[in-house]
Amino acid sequence: MIRPRSHWFITVVFALLAALPALGTEWHAAVGAQSQNKGRQALAFLPNEIWIHVGDNITWTFNADDIHTVTFLTDGQVRPPFPVGCPGFSSSGASFDGSTCVTSPPFVTGQSFSVLFTAAGNFKLVCLVHEDMTGVIHVLDTSAALPHDQSFYDQQAAREAHTLLTSPDIFTGHHHDRPPQVIAAGIGKIVATAGGHQTVSLMRFLEPELLVHAGDTVEWDNDDPITPHTITFGEEPQGDPAPPSGNVTTDADGALHATISSRSDNVHSGFIISAPQERIGLPQAPVGTTRFRITFTKAGVYPYICALHDDLGMKGRIVVLP
Repeated sequence: MIRPRSHWFITVVFALLAALPALGTEWHAAVGAQSQNKGRQALAFLPNEIWIHVGDNITWTFNADDIHTVTFLTDGQVRPPFPVGCPGFSSSGASFDGSTCVTSPPFVTGQSFSVLFTAAGNFKLVCLVHEDMTGVIHVLDTSAALPHDQSFYDQQAAREAHTLLTSPDIFTGHHHDRPPQVIAAGIGKIVATAGGHQTVSLMRFLEPELLVHAGDTVEWDNDDPITPHTITFGEEPQGDPAPPSGNVTTDADGALHATISSRSDNVHSGFIISAPQERIGLPQAPVGTTRFRITFTKAGVYPYICALHDDLGMKGRIVVLP
């Protein structure tokens, strides 16, 4: 038999529980994908378009060793550099309603980041590391029907990752169409979907070992529309890798140029990257620093790396014969 006081207590508890908001659905998505040797990187949210309800939560799992962020900026916010955050970084489980930016730190394989969406709207998803890696989250009222379930998104993510990583057209022809003593420092392709942009990048020097003679000049070109690379001989620079080392000059056609006469020479190209995408209504983008040249004056074997992606295996060497 329930005593009156106990009955009152139970009634109050049930009333309080009824007043609490219902727990939303937990959704899952992925950030990035990579080939087994890490050379091919899918710079993509997988999938990059998701429909959910207000009060739902999405957890993104990072599946690549190239760093990415999960970032929601506010309308009109100037895009910040990724080390700054937006500014600062959010803890996993942060809430987003469009009024205040939310961003994960740069994460890699095995890490995850969750966002709770507390207001209806269509919110752009970006990576602060890769400027053309975007998506959209459609947050609908709880009364609205959702077009897809988690199984659909899982299949779509796997299909998109496979398509990007096995895309053959960006890799063919680059060995044959290039002049002698010119090395491609990465290649890539941007793919557009209704939800945003995805990029596949090859984090490799396409001629990882090149034989030249003393006095020859080797040139590296970056053929990737998004990803910067460096050509770094000797010690990696400390701090910001964007600027070139002090022994680098500029040729008349805008290419950077240095001379190496010893394996003890430290030469760093800084960022070699294509010009930003042109957009109507915005100032014209400057010509990018897309080429780097080195003249080798003495015989020897000269190993080098991309200081940004050597952990992914982006390394090479120049063998200089007398």
